[in-house]
Amino acid sequence: MSGAAHISDLAVTTGGGRTWAMVRTHFDIKSFGVNAYVTAEPGMELVGNHDEADTKHEELFFVSSGRATFTVNGDEIDAPAGTFVFVRDPAAKRKAVGEEPGTTVVVAGGRAGEAFTPSAWERGVRYFATQEYDKAIEVYEELLAESPGDAGFLYNLACANSRLGRKDEALAHLRQSIEANPEFKKYAVEDPDFDAIRDEPEFSAITGQASSAGPSS
Repeated sequence: MSGAAHISDLAVTTGGGRTWAMVRTHFDIKSFGVNAYVTAEPGMELVGNHDEADTKHEELFFVSSGRATFTVNGDEIDAPAGTFVFVRDPAAKRKAVGEEPGTTVVVAGGRAGEAFTPSAWERGVRYFATQEYDKAIEVYEELLAESPGDAGFLYNLACANSRLGRKDEALAHLRQSIEANPEFKKYAVEDPDFDAIRDEPEFSAITGQASSAGPSS
């Protein structure tokens, strides 16, 4: 099936006000991975610091508007609108920061020489765009049964439970996620999915905003 969509139709707001456009899942693209990210203000993180060592993906970034600064293995790249940045080595650390309001980066990726396989977590995250959080929970519970202790699946379960007002479940899954991968702590602090539980003392303790002597699950 072919189609067209404006980036605003695909948007999901994530932590810190960054907008994530789920391009691949919207069109159900099966041959390559592709998404887009938009920053609301200068200095906001567009692409979190990461590598693709686990997926073995090459990644191609295109700055479609605004200006971004990429850092690849410590080397900074000034990337005004119209710039492509290609990272061939999956083990290379890469990140990007938007330097102007509305900076938009499109990223495509895949494993060299192999057919594309969608990430398992995308099976559930697409339901966040339609606010079908109960369906997202079903998917991530199935994925956790296959991969117990996966930090990403636990984090998304926490997000979906928070959106549904299930405070205890959200806090328990968030704690387990951060224990498995402390990187998720910084995402949780600004993630709007946790607005419903942000004022809970346990949320502050889990994310390191208060003494760990607070309530625990």
